Amino acid sequence: MPPSPIRKLTPFADAAKKAGTTVYHLNIGQPDIETPESILQAVKNTDLKVLAYSPSEGFESYRVKLAEYYQRQGLDVSKQDIIISTGGSEAIAFAMQACLNPGDEIIIPEPFYANYNGFAVAAGVKVVPIGSTIEENFALPPIEAFEKAITPDTKAIMICNPNNPTGYLYSKEELMVLRDICLKHDLFLFSDEAYREFCYDGAQHFSALALEGLEQHAVLLDTISKRYSACGARIGALVTKNQDLYTAVLKFAQARLSPPTFEQILGEAACDLPADYFDGVLNEYRSRRDLLVKRLQAMEGVVCPNPGGAFYAMAKLPIEDSEHFCQWLLESFSHNGATVMMAPASGFYATPGLGKNEVRMAYVLNEDAINNAMDCLDAALKEYKTKFA
Repeated sequence: MPPSPIRKLTPFADAAKKAGTTVYHLNIGQPDIETPESILQAVKNTDLKVLAYSPSEGFESYRVKLAEYYQRQGLDVSKQDIIISTGGSEAIAFAMQACLNPGDEIIIPEPFYANYNGFAVAAGVKVVPIGSTIEENFALPPIEAFEKAITPDTKAIMICNPNNPTGYLYSKEELMVLRDICLKHDLFLFSDEAYREFCYDGAQHFSALALEGLEQHAVLLDTISKRYSACGARIGALVTKNQDLYTAVLKFAQARLSPPTFEQILGEAACDLPADYFDGVLNEYRSRRDLLVKRLQAMEGVVCPNPGGAFYAMAKLPIEDSEHFCQWLLESFSHNGATVMMAPASGFYATPGLGKNEVRMAYVLNEDAINNAMDCLDAALKEYKTKFA
């Protein structure tokens, strides 16, 4: 089982904090934006006499509300298409286990969310990476790359849109390319849409479920964690119009009995938030993105594309080994009593040797904290160069 590049340096961060150093956490997508009070109150106001099992597919009332949410996004989704999962992670695991047998292959453009590797290992599935590059802003690889990677064992293609870790937002045109490939080769298209609400500069999110002709192939994987700054509420969803697949996934859901009750109550309440809730949140993330990218692009030797969505940025640094650099930041460096924690990017690639000089940063902290973190990084790069050049 591969270690998480997002969390594996945590012991070094803990040691730095115990030594009195402030650590700015840009390594993990844990927003500091407050969870909406109304959805917390929905849980606090619950008057349950018995905390009982829910249906394996989730409460009907929640699935109805969630279907209405998707319908407001222009998607033809009903409660019968939704299985509530314990976090988006379980939805991803269910999709892999239900659609692929051990030894089957799934194609994923890299870099990709590191835990996809873990879910694939657990399912006995082989990840076949297709490279996207920071020089091309991590756009979808050409169709020829997919065609070359497809074998008789290929059963699915997976994307995250907007992307974690790159922040790239796939266009409708790129998704139509994937649709054509999936229809030609009879493949599933797994679409992790955890960050669907976070699209910038006037761009619109286009869901895989909206692709005409792909109704039996598209599998939407979702979570409330990022959308409502509720990462500790482990609740997600798998959405599919393919009823044979739904039946297969339900067997996995039955095996784990039921998704958590209080989180479903919270998620149902979130569906009733006003339509303008995301306006302020989106503006805040856009402002943070602009600040982070501006600061990074001003540093000598740093390359950072402007992310179109989510709340992550990938940066290429003027170093040789980001694993060593990120650990050194926590073990041996401080600037004005502080340092910064980032995720080494090699853990987001399946191809050995790639991402060695890249890092992922999550702009989930307020602008003062981001400025302080960038001050630390700027000073660290200069000091690191003198020590290890």
